[in-house]
Amino acid sequence: MLLRPPGGAAPCRPRRPEALSMSSILAAADLTTILRASVFAAHKHRNQRRKDVDASPYINHPLMLAHVLSAEGGVSDAATLCAALLHDTIEDTDTQADEVAREFGDEIATLVMEVTDDRTLAKAERKRLQIEHAATISDKAKRVKLADKISNLRDVAHSPPAGWSLERRREYFDWAKAVVDRLRGVDARLEAVFDEAYSGRP
Repeated sequence: MLLRPPGGAAPCRPRRPEALSMSSILAAADLTTILRASVFAAHKHRNQRRKDVDASPYINHPLMLAHVLSAEGGVSDAATLCAALLHDTIEDTDTQADEVAREFGDEIATLVMEVTDDRTLAKAERKRLQIEHAATISDKAKRVKLADKISNLRDVAHSPPAGWSLERRREYFDWAKAVVDRLRGVDARLEAVFDEAYSGRP
């Protein structure tokens, strides 16, 4: 249908919406996947709490990882952000790797497994293996690990687990730095964010 503008100007046709670019379509698909990962993680962690005095909802932690990666690290890769949101689902809930793969694909499931500790091992051995394996994981997994350590250092500095002594908080800072020192070279921006967080060592 032709439309006649006010003042008797020549009629014009309604403007047709411009076709979405491929990048826009991919961005929309990525956002959907990221939101699905957020909902999935929230459901899996729904009965869990952090160890701080306020017993904060556990989902705050994976959400903070995604925020650190995106807002402070400039990371926009959907697989990395989804892995951050899902990084504790296999380790700390009844979620299995094949479930993550079925819901989000093999790449994201592999990234989550790269940052998942073996809970059948003693805690000291798990911590040792984190240091040992840090240099061997993929670059995307390294970024998730960096964000995890940044988030945890901030929590230990400002809202530590109930009952943690000053010595234990300092030990955590030093262990986290040992892990991150094996990740260095992957992302200077995130490494600088970690170093700033480490400067708040109690």
